Amino acid sequence: MGDKDKLISDAESLQNTAESHAKLAQKLNRPWYFGAGFLLFWAMLFVSIVLPLFYRLPTPLTEHESNQGVFIAERAHKTLAGLASIGTKVVGSQHNEVETVQFLLKEVELIKQQALLEYYDIEIDVQIASGSYVHWTMLNLYQGVQNIVIKLSPKNSASETYLLVNSHFDSKPTSPSVGDAGHMVTTILEVLRVISTSKQPFQHPIVFLLNGAEENPLQASHAFITQHKWAKYCKVVINLDSAGTGGREILFQSGPNNPWLVEYYKVSALHPFGTTMGEEIFQTGLLPSDTDFGIFNTYGNLVGFDIAQCINGFVYHTKYDELDVIPQGALQNTGDNILNLVRALANAPELLDVEAFASGHAIFFDFLGLFFISYSSSNGEYLNYGVAAAAIILVFVSLWRIAAVSNVATEDVQRWGVLLLITQVIAFVLGLALPIVVAYALDKYGLALSYYSRPILVVGLYVCPSLVGLSLPSTIYYTLFKNPKVSFAHYIQLALHGHAVVLAALGIALTAYGLRSTYVITWTLIFYVIPLAINLLTTLHDRGYAWTTILKLFQIVPFLYNGYLFYTFVVVLTPMMGRYGTATNPDLIVSALTALGTILSMGFLILLVNMFRRPSVVFVILLGVSALTIYGALYTDIGFPYRPKTNVERVNYLQVHRTFYEYDGTVSRDDSGYMFQFQDRRGPTALQNSNVDLTGLVSLEADCEKYMMCGVPLYDHRWVKSRLTTMWLPREQPIETPSRPTLKLLSKTVLPDGLTVRFEFELTGPDHTSVFLQPYADVTLSRWSFLQSYLENTTTYPPPFHIYFSYGIITTPLNFFFELKKSNGDFNVELIEVGVAAHFLESVGDEESVEFANSYPSYAAVVQWPASYQRYIY
Repeated sequence: MGDKDKLISDAESLQNTAESHAKLAQKLNRPWYFGAGFLLFWAMLFVSIVLPLFYRLPTPLTEHESNQGVFIAERAHKTLAGLASIGTKVVGSQHNEVETVQFLLKEVELIKQQALLEYYDIEIDVQIASGSYVHWTMLNLYQGVQNIVIKLSPKNSASETYLLVNSHFDSKPTSPSVGDAGHMVTTILEVLRVISTSKQPFQHPIVFLLNGAEENPLQASHAFITQHKWAKYCKVVINLDSAGTGGREILFQSGPNNPWLVEYYKVSALHPFGTTMGEEIFQTGLLPSDTDFGIFNTYGNLVGFDIAQCINGFVYHTKYDELDVIPQGALQNTGDNILNLVRALANAPELLDVEAFASGHAIFFDFLGLFFISYSSSNGEYLNYGVAAAAIILVFVSLWRIAAVSNVATEDVQRWGVLLLITQVIAFVLGLALPIVVAYALDKYGLALSYYSRPILVVGLYVCPSLVGLSLPSTIYYTLFKNPKVSFAHYIQLALHGHAVVLAALGIALTAYGLRSTYVITWTLIFYVIPLAINLLTTLHDRGYAWTTILKLFQIVPFLYNGYLFYTFVVVLTPMMGRYGTATNPDLIVSALTALGTILSMGFLILLVNMFRRPSVVFVILLGVSALTIYGALYTDIGFPYRPKTNVERVNYLQVHRTFYEYDGTVSRDDSGYMFQFQDRRGPTALQNSNVDLTGLVSLEADCEKYMMCGVPLYDHRWVKSRLTTMWLPREQPIETPSRPTLKLLSKTVLPDGLTVRFEFELTGPDHTSVFLQPYADVTLSRWSFLQSYLENTTTYPPPFHIYFSYGIITTPLNFFFELKKSNGDFNVELIEVGVAAHFLESVGDEESVEFANSYPSYAAVVQWPASYQRYIY
């Protein structure tokens, strides 16, 4: 046989093979209900593996003789019960400044009595500090806040390199603060107890900081790091906080620029839980939270870890943050991790010269809580680019292989591949956009947060539309453009290749942008590249749907991980969306993250429904689930977001009495009312069918245009930021506050230059008071007794200036001065507006206010207190 005849024979053989594979593929097409079963299989995999592992907690250890040198949850729980019994712990209150400090000092003294003092030195210091710094847009001024500081050192240690472990014991009004952050405080105490009663050696002294003013915000950590005698020796910090309670704690910030730290966490944490993606989301500022970690880094140049409770954030900062929502297993989980981490870092040689090990960021994540993966961001870039390149190369090899097996021109296969690539670009956009459209539409009907108390609704609202968007373009293409030249199995494979190329291109772009969270795309691609390589190296690639077996086996890993990762975000972010304010639709965030999780979890798998007959039935099922869910959100109580105690609506308002004094001392306005700062998107509409009477509730926008800071006692920087959404409910009966703040003008002195006048004041008021200053247009506020750098940076901090003042154990009045400049030297006219906002956080108010608060429905968590506002003109 000649060469020409042999080539013809080989071609006929390949064509016969392709035809036989095409026929085999048609025979292997399963009934339509197999497609529904296929999706159900992955749903059951999620329910049976992801959910149990996500909520898994270790068995709590008890006070037994055999449990020596380990964290004992039972003992920590007893301490936590004692701390919880004190109640709320607002800065400046008797509970916080006296009872809690005494309780903690007593616990520390008991630990010292049990300690092996022949091995260790324990020093206890109660720091009382005053100071100030700029926090967001306000000057954060504090007086007499307290820290309990314990230093545990090896006996006679002369080391000047310390490890800092921090948490806070103060609380928001109404909250017993058992989770935020009593859980972490008692963890620290138990870790101190275990280390000080064990003979396991460590090199670096450990400073345990129990700070008494974090909620104020972040004042006590600033006081420690800028003023305490041990602060300058601290090199690494483990900051422990809470945005939830009763579950596993998450590592959501590390470093910065010290990837070696993550290696210690990987080795030490018995129950790892953390992700770079969470770190990057938090650092965008999208979330309504802040921690002491930023203070330690900004003012002390410390590196380390930011770790927080994050599950069940529904009770965060409410009266339901109680002992009964914290299982001992949660304490054991935190204690095991922190004890091991403290021991490891207390022996870390890197602490001796932290700067020498500063070498970029780390990429880190846990896999279902079973193990922890980390590597440097530079290695991550190589991995991202390498995997993306491998995916694209293998796709081209596969296209060539399909052409060879099907006896068609490679150019034809490439053309079909490009067409299906276009469908996958459309599919990616639709998979991301359709859930966002649903979120936007529901919000337009006033139905934001429909999933708030029933997270399962996320499946119908966002997951199903995303799956439809992912699969519909390719299915329509297959229906409209039949291709008898290649097997249908190969035709499906071209669509999967298109999705892989989309992910590869996205991975390359995001890596070039510098986004470390690109690791999620890379690891998703890895588990497509590996089975593709195996199929190409064997005959599975060419044998009908045989290649899908290897693919489905490997897809289990990214399905489980991505499902776990984005379920974490849904669990953590959903409660936060209930305090995201009225101005922004929070569902856009949840829907986008859910859609992204669906794309990464099911992007390859959903295309396989085309293997089954009548794949349109699967789409009808998905659309039906979505339609039923949307109907339930629209027309039934299923979509009502709030439930008593477990999923509450946060209702924050003040009982306000405000008085406006003119330049001549006369009163131009004196009225009372309730000032609302609604925390959630639905605002007052969620209360319409309840017993609370909100008749007359109006926006304060008109007052915001007329008065400095809307003429109301805005509490802090968050209230100032969202002041345009503030609402006002007038009250006829004047509100009686527990006392009235006094702003006493001590002196008014024209300075020798004749162009400057100096005012000196004494302010007497409650433990939380704000001062607002607005000079008139022809007047310059040039100097004052507060932080001068804040005053001078008017580009970043334009007037009106906000001085947020709070005090703890020291209750003396605030004395201050400011100097005003005026070009003509005429100081006998109006020069400056001064607003004084006084807040009585521990008071429930007068009888009418109490009755009004009690009229709210059981699903409302009311946080309110009396406040006064006086406007003066000097």
